[in-house]
Amino acid sequence: MAGEEEVQVVESCFVTPAVDTLRKALWLSALDLMLANRGYTPLVHFYRRCPGTETTDDFFSVTKLKTALGKALVGFYPMAGRLRVDADGRLEIDCNSKGMLFLVARSQLTIDDFSDLKPSPRLRRLFVPQMLSAEVCATQVTFFKCGGVALGTAVHHGTMDGISTFHFFQTWSTFSRDGDRAVINLSQPLGAVVNEVFTLRKDQLSTLKRICGGSGVSTFSAVSAHLWQCMCLARQLPPNSTTRLAFAANIRRAMTPPFPDGYFGNAVINVSVADEARGIASGDLAYIAHRIKDTLGRVDDELVRSAVDYLELDQAKRDNSPAIGNLLATDMRVVSWLSMPLYDVDFSWGKPLAVLRAESNRGGFAHLVDSAHGDGSVHIVMCIDATILKEFKRLLYAKFESMVYSKF
Repeated sequence: MAGEEEVQVVESCFVTPAVDTLRKALWLSALDLMLANRGYTPLVHFYRRCPGTETTDDFFSVTKLKTALGKALVGFYPMAGRLRVDADGRLEIDCNSKGMLFLVARSQLTIDDFSDLKPSPRLRRLFVPQMLSAEVCATQVTFFKCGGVALGTAVHHGTMDGISTFHFFQTWSTFSRDGDRAVINLSQPLGAVVNEVFTLRKDQLSTLKRICGGSGVSTFSAVSAHLWQCMCLARQLPPNSTTRLAFAANIRRAMTPPFPDGYFGNAVINVSVADEARGIASGDLAYIAHRIKDTLGRVDDELVRSAVDYLELDQAKRDNSPAIGNLLATDMRVVSWLSMPLYDVDFSWGKPLAVLRAESNRGGFAHLVDSAHGDGSVHIVMCIDATILKEFKRLLYAKFESMVYSKF
């Protein structure tokens, strides 16, 4: 296994907005503060070298990336600021244009050394900047000996959610690809844990949605229902124990008036569904999926404002220590990156081969990600108790296998 010495940082600087931007203290909402103890979200984009660029130095030109980043930071100026605590002890962003940390590194590794594309502490250690100060965001461009590139980024979750983060990547890459012609489109403790990636093909997803009630059920609701049931069975939970499925609800269109396109910050609230383990383990998937769908459907302006009021009142007594460790042995959390523009990060040298969290170390978490191939499949990136991995995998695919056999 290669060590950290095989990734050497050769340049470090701060990229500032291309023009003067507003300088002020940016207040963080209760929804932001709720997620602040998550710390930095580590992301990595892998790119293979474009055909025809083997003999040029243009592939992932550092100068071009910095220029584009400076232009992107004009609109996303808080990302060039610093986190600080105000006089009342509340976290805020000091929009001071000090710039975003930008590192350049070189490595004797190749992209194929990471062909399993699973989150790991090593992936984060090698390719994601170490945050030692109060930066909102930092990035590292690592050039492999094979000619490929890893773009690693750390984004503080207290400042922005996934939709805002990938909007930023879209903006940065569009400026890199199109320059001043760019037109930005706004898109909408259990023991040792291991990371595993499972894939559900388009036909399997169609089957799952049909079981869950047909076209009225979203991919998220159907897949989450299936994962929850498989997890309850694999864990062999006591039948009368309470199990909980947690997930985030996007509130951008739930508010009155709706949030504007391009809203910067966290615009999600945490919601959950709870039931007896026996009801989930042996229950009808259509029932479970509709429980999830109905929970999302109840998220409206009144519920969000009540949640924000509660969070504001609870802020003084909330423990802001970092969120570490696994979920309760009965619970799981599903994070959806479905329909997000993950693969629209084309700096002019092609779309990424893969996009994933660099590290995922909290047992019971699952991330849903669209396939990079555009074939309609979904990747499920699981952080799961090692002792139940084999049984969980069997259960995940058993339903589809039984349906194939039933046709004969």
